[in-house]
Amino acid sequence: MSTDFLITAITYLGVVAGAVSGVIEARRKKMDIIGAIAVALITALGGGTLRDLILGRTPVFWVSQESYALVAFFVAILTFYSTGLLVLTSRSIHVPDALGLGVFSILGAGYGIESGAPIFVAILMGVITGVFGGVLRDVLCNEIPVVFSRTAQLYATCSFVGAWVFLVLQNSNVQTTWASLIGISITVLMRLVAVRFNLRLPNPEE
Repeated sequence: MSTDFLITAITYLGVVAGAVSGVIEARRKKMDIIGAIAVALITALGGGTLRDLILGRTPVFWVSQESYALVAFFVAILTFYSTGLLVLTSRSIHVPDALGLGVFSILGAGYGIESGAPIFVAILMGVITGVFGGVLRDVLCNEIPVVFSRTAQLYATCSFVGAWVFLVLQNSNVQTTWASLIGISITVLMRLVAVRFNLRLPNPEE
């Protein structure tokens, strides 16, 4: 599998996951189709946009390749109407959100290394790409972003660990495909386990 194909496939996967999580949260807030599409697009494209701007990669990824925005748009419409008969709770968002977090974290770290950034900066690019779309989604939906909440389960930490694993494996000459899949899997599993068992970073008062 070529690196270019892998990056494209991972990006589409992240865009789809982000769009789905955005629509689910928008529907929980009783938004109409326009509001849901707006939240979906911002969730799916926000983290990568900030990453590209920081790294000086312009035009940003969805402007240079509009298919990403189109996929997010149509996935948002499909999700909005296909979930119309479902009862959505705060837990409904966890799986697509965790998947988007994992995919975008590894993608961001990869772009960071590709741009020549030091390894720690590349890790931060992974975290920014992974969490920023979710931050924008939560703000638009009048929620405290998960990553900033003292009572929320591990979130940015999962992104940080997954990106580290990905880059360590790459530097150990593990094939990029396997390094990416392992990094994504660790991020997703960490997030879902954190939600399931309410794992949080300790607060000073505790």
